Amino acid sequence: MMHLNARPIDLKLTVPFRISRGVQTTAQNMIVQITHNDYTGYGEASPTEYYGESLETAMACISLFAGNLGDDPFLIEDIMAQLNKIIGLNPSAKAAVDMALYDLMGKMLGVPVYKLLGLNPAKSAYTSFTIGIDTPTEMAKKALLAKDYPILKIKVGTKHDIEIIKAIREVSSATIRVDANSAWTPKEAIKTINALAPYNIEFVEQPLPAHDYAGLKLVRDNVPLPIISDESSVVVDDIPKIADCVDGINIKLMKCGGISHALKMIHVARAHNLSIMIGCMIESSLAITAAAHLTPLVDYADLDGQLLIDKDPYEGVTVEKGKLVLPDRPGLGVRER
Repeated sequence: MMHLNARPIDLKLTVPFRISRGVQTTAQNMIVQITHNDYTGYGEASPTEYYGESLETAMACISLFAGNLGDDPFLIEDIMAQLNKIIGLNPSAKAAVDMALYDLMGKMLGVPVYKLLGLNPAKSAYTSFTIGIDTPTEMAKKALLAKDYPILKIKVGTKHDIEIIKAIREVSSATIRVDANSAWTPKEAIKTINALAPYNIEFVEQPLPAHDYAGLKLVRDNVPLPIISDESSVVVDDIPKIADCVDGINIKLMKCGGISHALKMIHVARAHNLSIMIGCMIESSLAITAAAHLTPLVDYADLDGQLLIDKDPYEGVTVEKGKLVLPDRPGLGVRER
C-alpha cells in the first residue's frame, strides 16, 4: 500500500502581491508525502479561493484520498480517475498527489521526471518575472530591480495601465507580457490593448472575465496582440470551447489537477493550433519544479512563484538569466533546504 499524508505550510511573500482581484501577503499551501516501500514522493498544493479551494478543503481531500491510491504508483491514470470519482474539483489537492506520484516513479526508476516523459531538459523555457500592481513609479523601480530577467509579466487592470507600461518601458527593454486577470470589459480591453501595442508587448493574458467567450473573440479580432487565456482555460474540456477566441492558453498544475492532466491539455491545445504557457500560483520550488519539467513541451513559462517568496523551503529548478534549469536528480529532483 501507498501511504499518504499532508501538512500545511505558510509561504510569506517578499512584498505584498497585488493583482486586479486583490492583494496577497502569504500563501497557505500544503505539502503532500506519499511513501511506498523505501521511497517517498513529495507534492505541493497551492489552493486558491477563486477556484473554490482553501487549505481546509485541500487537507480534507487528502484524508479522503488516503487508502485509495492502491499499491502501484505507476498507475497514475487509474489513481487520478479514482480521485476524480471520490470528489469533484479541488484541483490543487489532486495536483499535489499527482506530482508526488511522478516524484515517486522517478525515484524508483532512478531518473528525472523529464526523462520519464521523454523530454530534453536543454529545451526548457525562459520564465517571466511578475510585477504586481502598484503605482507606475514603483512598478518601474521593480522592473529595474528585475534586470536579470529578460521577460517581465506586468499585472494590469487599473486606471493607470498605459502609464504603468510607459514608465516600465522607459527603464526596461525586456520582453513585456501583460496580464489583466479578467479586469476589463471588451470595450476597455480593445481600447487599452491598442494603446499598449506600440510599447512592444508580446501578448495579453486574460483581458476579460473567464466565461465571456464572445467578448474574447471580439477583442481578439480587434487588437494586434495575441490573447492568452488563463482563467478561461482551466481543464482540457475548456480548450475546444475557447480555441476560436484566443491565440493560446495558460496551463497551471493547480488549476487542472497535476502533470498527467497538464499533458492532456498540451496535446489538445496543439491540436487546436494554440500556443501554450505554463504558469503557477504562489508556490515553493517543489511545485514550480514539477511544472518546469513540462516546459520543453511549451512556448512560454511563467514559473516565478518561488522567486516571490521569502525563504523558499525547497531547492529544485534554478533560474539562470531567465532560463529554467532542471535538476538532474531522480524524480522531481527537489530537496529540502
